[in-house]
Amino acid sequence: MGFMEEYKFWLEDDYFDESTKKELLEIADNQAEIEERFYKELEFGTGGLRGVIGAGINRMNIYTVRKASQGLANYILKQGTADKGVAIAYDSRRMSPEFADEAALCMAANGIKAYVFESLRPTPELSFAVRKLGCTAGIVVTASHNPPEYNGYKVYWDDGAQVTAPKDKEIIEEVQTIKDYHLVKTMDKEAAKAAGLYQVLGADIDDAYMEELKKQIIHPEVIAQVADDIKIVYTPLCGTGNVPARRILKELGFKHVYVVPEQENPDPDFTTLDYPNPEDPKAFTYALRLAKEKDADIVLATDPDADRLGVYAKDSKTGEYVSFTGNMSGMLLAEYILREKTATGTMPANPALVTTIVTTNMTYPITKAYGVKLIEVLTGFKFIGEQIKWFEQTGSNNYVFGLEESYGCLAGTHARDKDAIVAVMCLCEVAAYCKSQGKTLWDMMLETYEKYGYYKESQYTITLKGIDGSRQIAEIMEKLRQNPPKSFGNRGVLKFRDYQTDRVVDMETGVETATGLPKSNVLYFELPEDAWCCARPSGTEPKIKFYMGVKGSSLEDANAKLEQLTEDLKAVL
Repeated sequence: MGFMEEYKFWLEDDYFDESTKKELLEIADNQAEIEERFYKELEFGTGGLRGVIGAGINRMNIYTVRKASQGLANYILKQGTADKGVAIAYDSRRMSPEFADEAALCMAANGIKAYVFESLRPTPELSFAVRKLGCTAGIVVTASHNPPEYNGYKVYWDDGAQVTAPKDKEIIEEVQTIKDYHLVKTMDKEAAKAAGLYQVLGADIDDAYMEELKKQIIHPEVIAQVADDIKIVYTPLCGTGNVPARRILKELGFKHVYVVPEQENPDPDFTTLDYPNPEDPKAFTYALRLAKEKDADIVLATDPDADRLGVYAKDSKTGEYVSFTGNMSGMLLAEYILREKTATGTMPANPALVTTIVTTNMTYPITKAYGVKLIEVLTGFKFIGEQIKWFEQTGSNNYVFGLEESYGCLAGTHARDKDAIVAVMCLCEVAAYCKSQGKTLWDMMLETYEKYGYYKESQYTITLKGIDGSRQIAEIMEKLRQNPPKSFGNRGVLKFRDYQTDRVVDMETGVETATGLPKSNVLYFELPEDAWCCARPSGTEPKIKFYMGVKGSSLEDANAKLEQLTEDLKAVL
């Protein structure tokens, strides 16, 4: 069926409600918009759905959500695990409660019990709830840090991690098999409750989640020592983090936590934000204003579904607030956790730190210093969660910490996804530890650089929207794959890794070896002096991302090297 035929079907078929048809009639004279909405189905990828909210097969709406849920339900029924149920959470975005209910009522109509949170909750709490309740799967309705016109739908399996191979592909196949919307099941909400197929989750899960978080604290006595003095500014960026972040800090004894009032409550329009992403410096505008007013030691921001954390801390020499990348805050936490667990004799046997191939290379010297095994996985925290499952199944290692460059980390194994609430808690402990020694987080960061080297990373991103954008992104990747550059400026490429074809090419000898990781559309260039560059299309946004890293002898040297590598990359492109 062509896009116009699909458009007419949605306009004329009784399955679709009047508000949907009204929205589609309003674009009747805009063929480009009709094509954009109907030229393809919104892709149910390896992480689920993500797209702009609206009517059409290439949009997030109750029909695409219901269809995805039917595919997942079919898969669960084939697995024979329907009796375990599915946990469902949602964030503060437009249509999030409605999409969560559509998913729940589709599950219920298929005889699968849905456990639905009473109100918005962080993504990591959904991950925790799946395992706590012994569910076969979990769903979280969120578009993470995307702009306000987006929403999404992520699927988790019984280990609490997002689905990985082969289940991800198998679920995708089930969703793609559904060609007729009339075959998608749903039922009345009250009828589902009466049948025991829709259960509301609340305080019991919250309380259990909080108790698990507290187990990650290493030095509660240090928090008590400086609780009267340390000042924390926090913003949930109008999302799900406000209640759990404030609660955990209060229960640990922190007395001066100031929440940005303009961004305290859920706001699907993100009125005070251009982009609800803690990676964006502009997202900290209100928080930094409050921090200066309160003379805060640390400034924290969680993204709308509270799985990513951004950080600023005071430079004690200048009094200014310094921004931390996800690599920097992740390394601070890694150094603190590994050092203090070693010092207190609480490091488990066979400890492991898990990270991704695009995360800082500082992980190498830090793990080596404490005798911790370093494991690198593909981009995406689900692969870190998968390692925890394998550790438990094989007994090979004990997970100590995991992080990725995109402002996500996990201390503990209560969740199997990045958890900004535990990160808030842990970083406030580290800030308290620094305060007790008359230092700031930035002082500790400089000490870490001095100890291991001045590792610095950045990203160069090209956004290409729509039909043409998808084609252009594919062309860029294919060009780099077929004709990999032999150098970036004066840096010769040492090795070229193509994860799609599972090969590592030694550029000097031509010898090829395997990557050792699953196939993925990622290209990686190893460069001299611990420098590197990696190309990868985003799985959730119309972007192609280039990750880069260098190692310098000082901050100035590292910054200069990174700037030069960025220019060299642009020249290659």
